[in-house]
Amino acid sequence: MEYRRLGKSGLQVSALSFGSWVTFGSQLDVEKGKQCMVAAHDAGVNFFDNAEVYAHGESEIIMGKVLKEMGWKRDTYILSSKVFWGGGTNPKPTQLGLSRKHVTEACHQALKRLQVDYLDLYFCEWSAQQIMEAYSVARQYNLIPPTMEQPQYNMLHRQVFEVEYARLYSGGGICSLV
Repeated sequence: MEYRRLGKSGLQVSALSFGSWVTFGSQLDVEKGKQCMVAAHDAGVNFFDNAEVYAHGESEIIMGKVLKEMGWKRDTYILSSKVFWGGGTNPKPTQLGLSRKHVTEACHQALKRLQVDYLDLYFCEWSAQQIMEAYSVARQYNLIPPTMEQPQYNMLHRQVFEVEYARLYSGGGICSLV
């Protein structure tokens, strides 16, 4: 497996990652999810991606069960999740978006569902403009700026990545995971 530096994060991620957007919960149970994750891990994949909204949180639960059962050392893989859309079937106003309350509570819930002590990456749904503003504010106050983004990108959804976010990547401060 080829590994790449993830921007200025210090992380070395596998060129391929294992995501669970359309698989866990709705299509795969724990056993089939385990088979897929083990095959990926055995092939050298060290980056496992999830989100609170995937299968209404069930995806994180399944991935957490597999991670616990397999007993892989936590420092041998990279784990990410995303916040914004909420994890329930009918989220209340305080259960979605990027308020301090929701980001904090969603992170704690993701840690519980994934059965881990920390996430390596935690993504939020920001526009390119919001990321540039956050980057500027962080630099102004000597804080750690955003280092990466994971916009939706596939043959049907190319515009955001190739046009809106292109400005972010050309400056060298922010990288992309797709």
